[in-house]
Amino acid sequence: MHTSDFDFDLPEHLIAQHPCAQRSAARMMIVHRARQTIEHAHVSDLPNLLDAGDFLVMNDTRVIPARVFGHKVDSGGKVELLFLERNSAGEWQALIKASRAPRVGTTFVLAEDRIRATVKGRNDDGSVQLDVECDGPLESVLAVRGHIPLPPYIHRADEPSDRERYQTVYARDPGAVAAPTAGLHFTPELLEVLNQNGVNHACVTLHVGWGTFRPVKVDEINEHQVESERCEVTEAVAHAVNQARSASGRVVAVGTTTVRTLETAALVGAAQPLTAFSGRSELFIHPPFDFRVVDALLTNFHLPCSSLLMLVSAFSGHALMKEAYEIAVAEDYRFYSYGDCMLIL
Repeated sequence: MHTSDFDFDLPEHLIAQHPCAQRSAARMMIVHRARQTIEHAHVSDLPNLLDAGDFLVMNDTRVIPARVFGHKVDSGGKVELLFLERNSAGEWQALIKASRAPRVGTTFVLAEDRIRATVKGRNDDGSVQLDVECDGPLESVLAVRGHIPLPPYIHRADEPSDRERYQTVYARDPGAVAAPTAGLHFTPELLEVLNQNGVNHACVTLHVGWGTFRPVKVDEINEHQVESERCEVTEAVAHAVNQARSASGRVVAVGTTTVRTLETAALVGAAQPLTAFSGRSELFIHPPFDFRVVDALLTNFHLPCSSLLMLVSAFSGHALMKEAYEIAVAEDYRFYSYGDCMLIL
């Protein structure tokens, strides 16, 4: 298939700039694969759409307030940095926004003089490697001085409320620079109702990287390569998923990151039942794809020509997903991270 097969016209006003006032009040399109039908509901209706024995799997990664501002020591020029992750040598990978690309050896003072960072090398993807000095662990400084890295299509500065709303209520393991956005719709109350109805849940972890926003630039989609991301499925979660499936319950993945984590673990294990996995996922899911674990998917609406839209199309079928997105635009659904969602059954 071609990247252009996943293009569509999206009016700018449908890109959500703020979250819904209440998490579970967001709209939810229901896509029935077997019946090839589309319905409309709200996230709060989820307990009426899932059955006792179904099993929710979520991504418990926590977004780091990894965006900081500062200046170059030599010229005083303003810079913006987004810390991505630490490598085995203790250096930090980061993206830099500045008027001129910094050379190796350039030093920055950041986060109100709490962080000093020096460029040690440049990477092929446009990021840099930094030697970082600060008073204590960098993560602790970022927790106080850093900014939530809102996606590039949210055209505003982060606000204090984003520190809560751009996290899932079950976020636990810090390491992401973007939220697993399908999970933003859940509240403790909704999870409790689902649990009382016999729909239990467990969490995997995938630390969402900046590559989630990177467009697919090749014409033939099978030539695209996604950036690897750290992920984990524990033995306890694998056991719970296997139990649900053996009892004929559906495994309902909350978000594309959860799908990638579960299906990566299944491919690495190369057999049923699902086994524990800890490592990095480079799995690019696109049509056609044989899903081994996931039976249903809750997901937000994604960018045109994105790898995430290709994953969703592989799960639903390309023609049905194309129809769903046309309806979503016509019905004024809100798109992207702070937008509405769809449940694919």
